[in-house]
Amino acid sequence: MHRTYVWDPVVRLFHWSLAAGFAANALLTDPEGNLHEYVGYAIAALIGIRVIWGLIGSRHARFSSFPTDAGAAAGQLSDIATGRIRRHPGHSPLGALMIYNLLLTISGIALTGYLMTTTRFWGVEWPEELHEALVSWAEISIVLHVAAVLFESRRTKVNLARAMVTGYKEVPEARRERP
Repeated sequence: MHRTYVWDPVVRLFHWSLAAGFAANALLTDPEGNLHEYVGYAIAALIGIRVIWGLIGSRHARFSSFPTDAGAAAGQLSDIATGRIRRHPGHSPLGALMIYNLLLTISGIALTGYLMTTTRFWGVEWPEELHEALVSWAEISIVLHVAAVLFESRRTKVNLARAMVTGYKEVPEARRERP
């Protein structure tokens, strides 16, 4: 195995803190309670930190290292369909699209949640309806994200979940042809 340092502590702490905060607000807190609101503010702060870190952070944390690219995403889908294994040092093209999806969706959840606390939007239906729709979309996206991590870990033989805990991707050595 070849071991490469990929995910710095900020990325890993953000990832698991966001997962815990979202799970807490979706499953444990009372949507009408103060704790739900405070967790939402913490999530918004996490997103802000991640956006800043995406501009100034370590190599694989920077958004420039995983730009949105429909062609690359289509290429990854083609690789999956044909059984070709291409391992990516940081985020894969489909993984990058999922990250942008989740960052934007959860930012929208935080914004609509905040709007519901303001005098101007108190009792207005559309922020609450949009908030609930975005939460549903985030839940679907998270299930797809976890399924994709498990699928790609098995397909590429790189334990992506472990890498998000340790910071290191362990990639099988390339096989050499015998002469």
